Amino acid sequence: MRSPGRIVKAALLLAAVALPAAMLTPTDAAAANSLTMLGADVSSAQRAIDLGAKYYDSSGTAKDPLDILKGAGVNYVRLRIWNNPASGYNNKAKVLAYAKQVKAKGLKLLIDFHYSDTWADPGKQYKPAAWSSHGISALQTDVYNYTYDVCNSLKSQGTTPDSVQIGNEINVGMLWDDGKVVNNNFTNLGLLLKSGYNATKACNSSTQVIIHTADADSDSNARWFYDGIKAQGVNWDITGLSYYCMWHGTLANMGSVVSDMKSRYGKDVIIAETAYPFTSSDADSTANSVTSGCSGYPLTWAGQGAEFTAVQNTARSAGAIGVFYWEPTWYAVTGNGWDPANISGSGDGWDNMAIFNWTGQVNPNVKWTP
Repeated sequence: MRSPGRIVKAALLLAAVALPAAMLTPTDAAAANSLTMLGADVSSAQRAIDLGAKYYDSSGTAKDPLDILKGAGVNYVRLRIWNNPASGYNNKAKVLAYAKQVKAKGLKLLIDFHYSDTWADPGKQYKPAAWSSHGISALQTDVYNYTYDVCNSLKSQGTTPDSVQIGNEINVGMLWDDGKVVNNNFTNLGLLLKSGYNATKACNSSTQVIIHTADADSDSNARWFYDGIKAQGVNWDITGLSYYCMWHGTLANMGSVVSDMKSRYGKDVIIAETAYPFTSSDADSTANSVTSGCSGYPLTWAGQGAEFTAVQNTARSAGAIGVFYWEPTWYAVTGNGWDPANISGSGDGWDNMAIFNWTGQVNPNVKWTP
């Protein structure tokens, strides 16, 4: 996910061309496919709970948010990891601690490596400060050692990750500028991705490696990227795409991209991130990242639930195996801000996109379905 404080370029992305609806009609293919990765990225929940946030199920009972999500159908949790964030959250120590809780609930675990001390997304991929002076050769070693260390530390405490992402929304590369794709040159990015893949498999051969872009809006962009890394000999297990309808266009177009990615590379596909607002109103002094919705889905609890169901149905029909809701637990809690350099002083630009309202009540309309 892009940092919630950023300016949305919605107008540029809503022009995605819709393909014939018949392509997405739930037919035999849909019936034969199911979503096995029913996911939620709850990377902000640990801090919220530490600050005293309460979460309530649909009957108004206070519960662990992981239990509430599991009751809504979640079987997979995604946690981002930053190398050395100023906030002291989403780092190795915190991820190790929360992974124990995730696994204790019987949930699977996806670790989302940003390879940064802060947000990494299509518009920024900052090196961690500790690697800032390193060139491509050193960065290959950095990625290998760091990935292996985090994975092995999780494994050693009995919480081996079921999957990992080597980078977050790396549309034009990661660890810029060394790992940035310039003039269609994927050489350096390929080296870095191989390091991450090899480290993961050395740690645990059955951990699945996801390579994640925000390219659900454009089949041509997705082909450019994944063709580019494939030509460098990069291997991966699952193709991950971000899809937010207000930025990435129609459901039909997303479905066509998912279908093409699956058939073109012969690999499973997931929607690694999605979310939808239940209101345009703002719960705190930080402006919302999203202030409008998509046609047919009002900004209400019912609309939020219906849009998420539609994303799952479209992804499933197109052959995807998973859908992850991004930060469903991140309702506005003072001190749980978006900026890791000022977590106590910044606010929450995602409070209208969470599936919990401003007093921590869950939206009963949001369900994860196989």
